[in-house]
Amino acid sequence: MKEIMEKFFKLKENGTTASTEILAGLTTFFAMAYIVAVNPNVLGQAGMPWGAVFLATIIASIIGTLIMGLFANVPYALAPGVGLNAFFTFTVVKGLGFTWQQAMSMVFICGLINIIITATKLRKLIIQSIPPMLQHAISGGIGIFIAYIGLVDIGIIKFTPDKTAAAGANIGLARLDTSSLCLFLIGLFLCIVLTVIKLPGKWAVVNKGAFIIAMLATTLIGIPMGVTTMSHSVNLMQAVHQLPQTFMVIFTPAGFPSLFAGNAARIPLALVTIFAFSLSDIFDTIGTFIGTGRRAGIFSQQDEDAMEKGTGFSSKMDKAMFADSTATAIGSLIGTSNTTTFVESAAGIAAGGRTGLTSVVVSICFLISAILSPVVSAIPTAATAPVLVLVGCMMMSSFGEIDWTDLSVAIPAFFSSIFMALSYSISYGIAAGFVTYCITKVVKREAKEVHPIVWGVAFLFILDLTLQAVVKF
Repeated sequence: MKEIMEKFFKLKENGTTASTEILAGLTTFFAMAYIVAVNPNVLGQAGMPWGAVFLATIIASIIGTLIMGLFANVPYALAPGVGLNAFFTFTVVKGLGFTWQQAMSMVFICGLINIIITATKLRKLIIQSIPPMLQHAISGGIGIFIAYIGLVDIGIIKFTPDKTAAAGANIGLARLDTSSLCLFLIGLFLCIVLTVIKLPGKWAVVNKGAFIIAMLATTLIGIPMGVTTMSHSVNLMQAVHQLPQTFMVIFTPAGFPSLFAGNAARIPLALVTIFAFSLSDIFDTIGTFIGTGRRAGIFSQQDEDAMEKGTGFSSKMDKAMFADSTATAIGSLIGTSNTTTFVESAAGIAAGGRTGLTSVVVSICFLISAILSPVVSAIPTAATAPVLVLVGCMMMSSFGEIDWTDLSVAIPAFFSSIFMALSYSISYGIAAGFVTYCITKVVKREAKEVHPIVWGVAFLFILDLTLQAVVKF
């Protein structure tokens, strides 16, 4: 068995061992396992059945991670992304008024687009067209959006109706007099402590599994408080029975046919939304690979050069990008939002993971988690909301890459990031960033530096907003 693993994953060549890879896989899984409960909770608010999304999350994670491990032979794990699932629910479904079946169809198209982008030189053009500072602003802005969702979802931020207020309501801090809010604060405290504290030696695994440990501890504390209850739990068989409600739903009348039929004025909005899905998905992935793989030596400089040149699948980077894009399309067929490479894979890489064996171990762990579905489904929002807040905080580190002293850079970055939270829409944040970027370049007489793709996308965003102003959707 060891010889087979050595030959297939090239352990010695990558300076690792089977035991190290197994430990790394366990570390990665515990660092990202919160998604098993978070994703159904988020997509459930879009009207999707909790049990079906729970099972779809696990299946998509298993398939996507296996493709990554067996095809690309790199130690990355995939699952439905936090942020993209929020975009799916709060922007596309609740904000723009699409049904979850239509939104799932958009995710499938996004997967196909990303596969084409990855397999052709179009990938190179898109990567080169988006200014680095806007990439960082989008990533950080999504962090603000995710954290805001976590705070609103648990109800710690309240909206008191007030017709005299400009927004029709006054925003304030809720009274901390409910068991759910108190449990949330406990969970947030645990998340902060376990994330920030640096434990030595064998205890370092606590840091790597901070989210799952905090979530499980908060769930247990919630039992005597009456917040954690299994009265609404979904067992594996219930989830299996619910899965047909989401499986291949995009090919039913509620999917593709309804997305591109009826009100033609909504088609531009759908196209812009698909673009927003694709943009967030592909750049999150590229950032994760380059940010974690370069320092660990998983991807060489030749890998990055090959990726930029669009030379096919001659490098690990190309194969990993293809695996990530394929996982999104597969996940949408099963019934979940964009399946993407998790940045928490860095925990396993820090533990020594260097090959696809780490990914295979993560897949096995996801399979086992399906059996524990009654327990996982009992995890309350008060236990998952702190995770959303901390994940948002981590994503905001991208702001550090922006030169805020240069107003021509700061203005597009500011509008891109802040509009995501204030408009409760990631796509409108991207629109604000693209449009203000074009404006600042024109004012500085540097319009020629703006890539034609950016001009085209900015025009589409303006067209979208114009249509919404003159056409009643």
